[in-house]
Amino acid sequence: MASCSGDLSPPGRGRVKWPSGIRWRPPRWRAKRPPVTARQGRTGRTCALDPGKARVGVAIDDGLGLLAHPRGVLDARDPAGLLEALRTLADDENVVRFVVGLPLDMRGGEGDAARHARSFAQQVADATGREVELWDERLSTVQAQRALSASEVHGKRARAHVDEAAACVILQAWIDARQARH
Repeated sequence: MASCSGDLSPPGRGRVKWPSGIRWRPPRWRAKRPPVTARQGRTGRTCALDPGKARVGVAIDDGLGLLAHPRGVLDARDPAGLLEALRTLADDENVVRFVVGLPLDMRGGEGDAARHARSFAQQVADATGREVELWDERLSTVQAQRALSASEVHGKRARAHVDEAAACVILQAWIDARQARH
């Protein structure tokens, strides 16, 4: 190694003359957090529900917990059948938690729809025995309608898919917020 005053290699590795006032310090290695996919605490999947009076939109995350995927809608007019379908889904898909959309108003207050969502979330928790988390879903249906419109899905086809698209919006927001915290 050449000996010159401009070379800043660590001492002890050849003959290096350090400029006065500069001391060599070993680099500080900071252990990186493992990516979400490699975290050991992940044992199952997350399912999002967008409750409505007639239909409940369903979305489930992928095996890595990174993306939300639509899983269709369930009939909300038959509560016993709905809860049985959710129990079956949870068992078949290894769902460990449900995220239920909580429709707050623009000021953050709760109306009738939010009270219905809280009641529904409690029923899901009782029926499935899984963890249930409420998630603010303000404007998720509007965002889903806009996404469907941008995808050129209109009319009856859009109405058929808006609930599951809203569930995807809820779940993806929940996933993104969870990744930002970790």
